[in-house]
Amino acid sequence: MERQEIEIFLTLAKELHFGRTAESVGVSQSRVSQTIARLERRIGAKLFDRTSRQVTLTPIGEQLKADLAPAWRGVGEAVARAMSAGRGITGALRIGFSGAFTGHLLHNITEVFGRQHPGVDVQIRQVQISDPFGPLRAGDVELQVTEPPVAEPDLTLGPVLVSQPRVLLMSSAHPFAGRDSVNIEDLAEATLLTVAGNVPAHWLDHHFPRQTPSGRPIPHGQAMTHWEDALSLVLAGKGVTPVAAAGAHYYSRPGLVFKPLTDSPDIDYALVWPTGHETARLRAFVRVAMEEVSRVGGPARAVESLWTGEGQGA
Repeated sequence: MERQEIEIFLTLAKELHFGRTAESVGVSQSRVSQTIARLERRIGAKLFDRTSRQVTLTPIGEQLKADLAPAWRGVGEAVARAMSAGRGITGALRIGFSGAFTGHLLHNITEVFGRQHPGVDVQIRQVQISDPFGPLRAGDVELQVTEPPVAEPDLTLGPVLVSQPRVLLMSSAHPFAGRDSVNIEDLAEATLLTVAGNVPAHWLDHHFPRQTPSGRPIPHGQAMTHWEDALSLVLAGKGVTPVAAAGAHYYSRPGLVFKPLTDSPDIDYALVWPTGHETARLRAFVRVAMEEVSRVGGPARAVESLWTGEGQGA
């Protein structure tokens, strides 16, 4: 069988539609029909049953698909590995993330990236909020998804991968819990948890402001060193904290309430890497990541796609 014959057969076996197969392979619909007819004559049996309403595989067609698909996939992976090696896209790529949903998104992107660059071993690990840039500077990770602002001369801020509305996490016993929403001015009447550790002052001031827009002081409470600390501190009534709206999907539990923070900008999650340390595999991953985000509708839709199935690299 010729390469295009295999591609047309396997695509039709997946799509079960001559028009979609023609569009996917980039040939005319008549070419698809002619190729299948030629294969059936060569094999001496029908591969597909066709009516005016549907296309189905025959038992022989099912067997041919089962035999061919792994070998064809192996050919594609071998070619991809050779191309990646030729471009220097090999080795290990260590990537850091801060929140559960960005880790989830990175794993989905890695599946797509792995099909294109099977010679790269992508390793994903969580970075603690108490030392957001330490792993990048130590070389423990080469690329990271983190929340701007990033005003660090030794780090390069890349494109925004996802964006999320900012909400306020509080205990169900908190006075704000009965409201539909909260604004930044309201924070003067609450205790705001903050972050301890090796965290830039400009980053803290952006995400954990010390005063409201009118100038009223915002009380700061206990500082956390791990994200999980926020959940226990909030449940204990020690304060409130701003988080991404996606947190309600991953961390919802009895006693926690997430309220929209109406006058606060969305939280962006951008790609960051050490300045001057770009590699071919890093650039390739950033390209694939942004292509996947664009495919599902942009940074604002990327997280929602995790729960609708759009972000599965189909």
